[in-house]
Formats: sequence, structure tokens, C-alpha cells
Amino acid sequence: MSRAGLQVVDLFWVIFIAFVFVPEAVSASRSAGADSCHEVKTAYMMRQIGPVELVPDRPRADESLRVCVHSGPSCCSSKMEDNYMTAVRSETQQKMRSYSFELKYLITGHAKAYRETFESLVSFTSNLTSTLFDSAYSALSSDCRPLVSRLFNDIKLHLSGDAALSLDKTVNRFYDDLFPLVYRRLLNPGFGPKSFQSSSSLHSNHDDCLKMTRQDVSPFGPYPRLLVSGLSRALGVGHALSRLLKLAGEVVNATEKTTLSRECGRSLVKMQYCSHCRGLTLIRPCTGLCVNVMRGCLVGVSELGGPWSSLVVLLQRLASTLATSSNQNSMELALLAVRNHVNDAILHAQLHGPHITATVEKVCGPHAAVSVMTRTSRSDLHSATSVTPVKSDPSAKSSSHLSPLDSSHYRPPAHSRRSLPIKGSKGDKSRSLKKLSREFEGSIQRYQWFFSELPEVLCESEMEVEQHTCWSGQDVVESYAGRVVGSSVKAQRENPEMTVRYSDPVLKGAKHRLEQITQELVAELGWTMKPSTREEDTVEGSSPTRRAEGGSGEEECDDEDGCEGSGAQDGGESSSGLSPKTEHVAPPPRSVLPPHQLPPPQVAVRGGAHPLAARHLPLTLVTMAFVLLSPWESR
Repeated sequence: MSRAGLQVVDLFWVIFIAFVFVPEAVSASRSAGADSCHEVKTAYMMRQIGPVELVPDRPRADESLRVCVHSGPSCCSSKMEDNYMTAVRSETQQKMRSYSFELKYLITGHAKAYRETFESLVSFTSNLTSTLFDSAYSALSSDCRPLVSRLFNDIKLHLSGDAALSLDKTVNRFYDDLFPLVYRRLLNPGFGPKSFQSSSSLHSNHDDCLKMTRQDVSPFGPYPRLLVSGLSRALGVGHALSRLLKLAGEVVNATEKTTLSRECGRSLVKMQYCSHCRGLTLIRPCTGLCVNVMRGCLVGVSELGGPWSSLVVLLQRLASTLATSSNQNSMELALLAVRNHVNDAILHAQLHGPHITATVEKVCGPHAAVSVMTRTSRSDLHSATSVTPVKSDPSAKSSSHLSPLDSSHYRPPAHSRRSLPIKGSKGDKSRSLKKLSREFEGSIQRYQWFFSELPEVLCESEMEVEQHTCWSGQDVVESYAGRVVGSSVKAQRENPEMTVRYSDPVLKGAKHRLEQITQELVAELGWTMKPSTREEDTVEGSSPTRRAEGGSGEEECDDEDGCEGSGAQDGGESSSGLSPKTEHVAPPPRSVLPPHQLPPPQVAVRGGAHPLAARHLPLTLVTMAFVLLSPWESR
């Protein structure tokens, strides 16, 4: 037989084998896969979903299925569905905690750093003010130390974010308590007992009168008012920053504790595990499906997006103010200036001693002298105590020109010099308030749209492997046919995958506090605001946004869901928060799931190929023909 004839014979056998034996092999493979739930059982066990005995050995018809309902045999049972629902809700909450961990760490770390820095500044300036009485007004030293300590303790509470504390009341109380001491020790040293604590009832009544009339008598001139004004202007930024950091931590904790409704659980099971019932453990959900389900499940979290964005922008502006503060609103200089203000106030009282004493006697009456002292002319006492004002030491005069971060007197305590557990910290190098603020300003801006983008970020962890087909919730498809809706409550009314109910009282309360406190602090600071808006990102790689047939299912209401319709009480789009006028901040880059939080490994299905796999048959025929015919080419 000729060479050409042999080639024709071999080609005939290739075609015969391809059309006779290959279809039988494929059919046998499918039958083997269809008759076994081994891969499903393996995935069920590796994901630790529940007792592996619940998974049947072979597919069977189960009419009790409520979520993964499809025609034909299934590898699932109703008890498996319950376990799938528990597992998928737990997995989703764990992923949320994983993504919010870095944000929570950033907030708590910087809140602690700011608190320690503020306490260090307050402690230093408190001691500096106390030394004023030790060096210049020794007659007042022992009794004024508690007053100074209480004044700066209130300042520390104010910087920690205490909303109930008023700097105006704090400073006025300090000068009210200081006035009786100055009046008896400096303006009228021959009257009253030497120890303030041992005052008799008579002296106590007179002191109470002095305290109540201090603001009317105005013995300290304009200096109490100047001190209140300086502290309010300089410490307002630190107070607002501490209060917002505390609020931010509470919001993050609230989102971590949010509960996923049963309706959400059903949709998550359809997306994640109903494919397992068909023997497909490797197929990934379609991007559009995942975005719709995640946005529906996290609609309450997404509603925090606008107010949270305003909070982040306000935090950036506060940090920027601390990092670039001038001498007029510097926190350090304002605290250092307390010593000078107190000194100037006492000097003013000494210079106007006769007038102050005359006014006090008209209001509170004359105060009897101590019997052990020689009575002298009241005018002599006035002249002896007021003609020569007491001057503080030279160091006090220059204190207003010193920054505690540059002064040789100021050394942060050991605990504030440790390196902080914040990303980007450099060793044990002590950092100033300005450096800390610059670092925080750059770090927090990456999380401006954190809650708005959280559903998409969670979906990206499911789309790590690019596939030509995906799971639509019902079957394997080439692209998702449903409409991808927005994340707002109003948009979620059209969600084709689930009936969304926004009824989480914790998240609603968090949103209300975000809006209320942000606007309150902005009003206190006297800053201007503008609405913070963001266009919703389109989903890359998703199918055209065509509405799926049937729309959203009209399923019965569960007690667990709260029976509140999608946005029925909200009346439309969420009101966005307000943000200061700053530069537009781009959304943060998508992050990936931490290594220790990666999803459990997927299990391959042997023989469980979808009919779409038959498209590879022509390639097999070509390969066999090439192998059989190649020897003739070499001859």
C-alpha cells in the first residue's frame, strides 16, 4: 500500500475512535461525577461547616430544600442548608472584621498617642505654673497648688474629649478660689488666718462672698477672660480631635457587631454554596451577583459612608491644623501662657489693691483682723502691700516664647517616647505633636470611603481567580444578567437578589451620632462645611446592567428581619454628612484579605464538569490526529 493510502487509513481510525470511544468516555466520566458527592463532602469537611455525615454519598432528590432548589438530584439536604447559612454569615462577619482591623488599629493607636502627648504637655505646664507661686508668691504656694492641679486636670479632661466640661467655668472657678487667697495674703496680709484650710466659719462666709462677687469686682482685670479665650481657641482643635477619634472607634465597633439578617443569609448561601449542591465546588460567583448581595446585606453599613467621609475629612483638617499651627493658636504656647496670665492677674490685683478692698468692704463688709496681730491702719496696710508689685522670676516672662518641644525644660515622659504601634513609626525616636499629626493626616485619608466601598472590597476577595464562567445563583453562566444596583437604601429597593430591610438600630444610632457630633464640633470651631458627595463606582468585569427576569423576589417576612421594607421609613437617599472645604481625596486602593484570613481552600471536582466543558472536544481530536500522523512526516 502506498504512503498516501496508509495515511488515509490512519485518519479513518482516528475519526472512528473519536466518534465512538471519546463520547462514551465523557459520558462515563459525567456519570461517575453525577453519582458521587465525594468532592462536596471534602469541601464541607475542610470548611468545617458541620458534621460531614450530613452530606450524602450520592446525589438524591430532596424536596425539603428551601434555598438551593433545582430540578434533579442534589448533594445537599435541608440540614446542610441550615449549616451553610450559619457558616456563610459567620464567614462574612469575619471578613468584615479582617478588613476593619487596620482601620481600628490606626484609630486606637493614634488616640492613645494623642492622649499621652496631651497629658505630657499638661503635666509640664502644670508644674511650671506651680513654680510661679513657689518662687514669686510663697505666701500662696501651699494653698494654690491644689487650685493649679484642679485647673490643669480639667484642661486634661477637656483635651481628652469630655463634652460636659466647660473651659469658661473651669477658669472662672480657678480665679474665684484664688481671689480670697490673694485678698487676705497679698492685699490685706494682716487679716485672716495664715492657713486657708483652718478658716473659721466667719472667714469661710467672707471667702464665699469674695468668690461670689469676684467677677463683679474684677480684681484680676481682663486676664481671666484672655486666658479663657486663648485656651478655647488653642485647645478646641485637640478637644475636637479626641472626641472624633473616640466616636470613630465606636462606629467601627458597631459595624463589627452588626448582625446579618436571615434574608441576607439566604442570598449568601445561594451565592456561595448552592453550586456545591450541583457538585461544583470551584466555580466562583459572578461579580454582579456578589455586589448585589453584599450591598443588600450591608446596606446599613453603606449608609454610614457619607457621614463617615465627613468625619474623616474633619479629622484630616484637625490634624493639619495641629501640624501647621502658628503662634496664635499653638496648643503648646497656649498652655505655657497660663503661667503668665496668672502672674499678670495677680500683679493687676496688687496694683489696684486699695480700690479692690474698698469695693469688697462695701459688698461683703469689713473683715476683722486676727487678735494676735497688731491692729494697724487699713490705709497703711493698703499702701504697704500695693505700692510694690510682686514680679515673677525671669524664666516666667520668657515662657510664652518657648515651645515645649524645643525648650530645654520640656522632656516627654518615658512612656510617650516609646515607638507607637502605628504603621510608619520610626524606631524609638520621640515625635512631636506636629509630626504625629502629619502622620495621622496622611494615614486616615485612605479610609475616607471605607464603609461605602466595603461591599465591593469583600467581593474582590471572592474574585481572585479569573474565570470565563461564573455562578449566577442558579446556574453556570458566561456573564451575570441581573442589574447591579447602587448601595443606598433607595437603590436597594430594586435589588434583584433579595428584599432589603434596613432595620439595624445600632447602625442607625451610629449614623445619627456621626451626623450630630460632626456638625456640633464644626459649629464650635467656627469652620465652614460643604456636603461630601461621591459617585458610585461601576463594577469592573460585571455583565451589562440588564434587569433580571422576575426582579426581586417577594418572599415572606421573617421575624428576625424586622419586617421593615427597603427604605420605607427613610424616604429616599441617605443624607450625606458634611465635610470641610478640602482637596478631593481619591478612594483608597483596594486591599486584599490578610494571609491568615484567606478563604478555605477550594476542592476540585473530578468528573463533575459542566456541559460547557464539551467545547474542548475538537482540541482532543486534533491532538490525536497529529500524534498518529506525525511518524509519516518524519519518514
